[in-house]
Amino acid sequence: MSRLASRQKKIESLMSKHQHFESILNQVNKSISVDDLVITDIKKRKLKIRDEIQKLNK
Repeated sequence: MSRLASRQKKIESLMSKHQHFESILNQVNKSISVDDLVITDIKKRKLKIRDEIQKLNK
């Protein structure tokens, strides 16, 4: 597998994880009894993944 293909696979994987966290956030925000720490943790993970995607796209 070429480096470009490998990098593209990594980006696709990260984008999938990012979307997964977005879905979780949407579900959690609909819940009445949600711990703010849980939301903060998910947002941090999502931002970290976004940063990795941006780094790989450079």
